Amino acid sequence: MTAPESSVRRLALVTGASAGIGRAFGERLAGRGHDLVIVGRDASRLDALARELGARHGVAIEAFPADLSRDEEIGRLVDRVASGPPLAVLVNNAGFGTKGRLVDTAPGPQAAMLHLHALAPMRVTQAALPAMVARRSGAIINVSSLAAFVFSPGSVNYCATKAYLNVFSEGLAAELRGTGVRVQALCPGFTHTEFHQRMGVAKRSTYGARWLSAEYVVDRSLASLDRGGPVVCVPGARYRLAVAGLKLAPRRLLEYLTRRR
Repeated sequence: MTAPESSVRRLALVTGASAGIGRAFGERLAGRGHDLVIVGRDASRLDALARELGARHGVAIEAFPADLSRDEEIGRLVDRVASGPPLAVLVNNAGFGTKGRLVDTAPGPQAAMLHLHALAPMRVTQAALPAMVARRSGAIINVSSLAAFVFSPGSVNYCATKAYLNVFSEGLAAELRGTGVRVQALCPGFTHTEFHQRMGVAKRSTYGARWLSAEYVVDRSLASLDRGGPVVCVPGARYRLAVAGLKLAPRRLLEYLTRRR
């Protein structure tokens, strides 16, 4: 990654940082010498992680508890980003899943998902961009999903919001071409995190898919960013092949497969 002036400490902000892919991003970025702002809902977990990473890597860690499914909490983080030291890296990772048909689910969690997956990344990104563009340096990673390439009964808003993140990232990358600011939509497949546990469903593979570690996903993301890889990053050769197949598959076949699953 392109380093700014040596006299300036690089600062990275990671949302959903207390576990899984967010935690792995925090670990890797701290290992690269970045100071961190780590964001999540659980203040005690964030504080423990801040102490751990700070002691291990000798960097400054700020824990910023916030529930980014709520407008006022998004606003607090936006104010922090806009008024604080400029970010070198922004990782929009916070997210969750729901289960059940839209007609049968409560509206609250569905609205919260749209806030967390779409509105929060857009607003925090917009707050971080002026300083990045002025410095002609920076990176924005939006953690999307393989679900961005499909639609699925029982997960209509999850797939839709992840598709938004992909299109948002590609459009933003086109806007920022030539500014020195890089954008990535990271689309992992099945990954060992707390995601399924929090949904209350058992972890299982589908169609022989291979489960990835959070660390592998993050390493592939940063390696692709370092070498100027494509905006949409799909870790793992098997998953890249799956995406290629999904793009070619008739929509009726996709509907049949998702209904079977």
